[in-house]
Amino acid sequence: MTQLVKVSNLKKNFGTFTAVKSISFNINSGEIYGFLGPNGAGKTTTIKMLTGILVPTSGKIEICGLDLLTHPLEVKSQIGVVPDEPKLYENLTGQEFLEFVGSVFLMDKDEMKKRIEELCDAFEINFLEKFIGDYSHGMKQKLMLTSVLMRKPKVIFLDEATVGLDAKSAKILKMLLKKYANEGSSIFMTTHVLEIAEKMCDRIGIINAGEIIAEGTLSDLRNESGKQSLEDIFLQLTGSTDEEVKEIIQNL
Repeated sequence: MTQLVKVSNLKKNFGTFTAVKSISFNINSGEIYGFLGPNGAGKTTTIKMLTGILVPTSGKIEICGLDLLTHPLEVKSQIGVVPDEPKLYENLTGQEFLEFVGSVFLMDKDEMKKRIEELCDAFEINFLEKFIGDYSHGMKQKLMLTSVLMRKPKVIFLDEATVGLDAKSAKILKMLLKKYANEGSSIFMTTHVLEIAEKMCDRIGIINAGEIIAEGTLSDLRNESGKQSLEDIFLQLTGSTDEEVKEIIQNL
């Protein structure tokens, strides 16, 4: 099986603080990889390094067989990124933004038009003629998803991508990601919604305090922890217990 993402001893320092501590993992073609962790664990820092926004302090990232540090443009042409907070050109309309993205990635105009129409129908997008500055968070999220999914990149990075989406759009997104994975794409996703990770992800990595403390299929994690639900596994591995949670509630 082809490994589209290879991460080796990845580390990121901010001054004297180490946000990510020499982590390593791989993602195969056709695989959805869930990257979980509590707030401040290093998830967003990791995804920013994987997508070329942050330069690692040390370590190596290979995507589609290319070293991200030495071939950044080639790598970025193969990936799609949906950040947790979409930052878009607010003085463009949604249509102008999608056409701009399509031109940057040299998409065929007819294919781009077809893909935009399909995704707009799926996500019920009827606001492309409006300026992005007038969009709600959910509208911006749908536009960003469309700009990525219309390209069908080989590797897709999503940071809390369902936040701001209505239930129907979130369901469609989950089904589309499964479809793209079945067609050979690799999906890397962070989420705080453990039910999503439990249902969607082929493998899960759990990061805490900058270190990957567990990795494997849900079955692997269940066997190692003795817990059945991903929520219980997550709480156990990140240092919380049911008793601790109950005590917090009782003291409120």
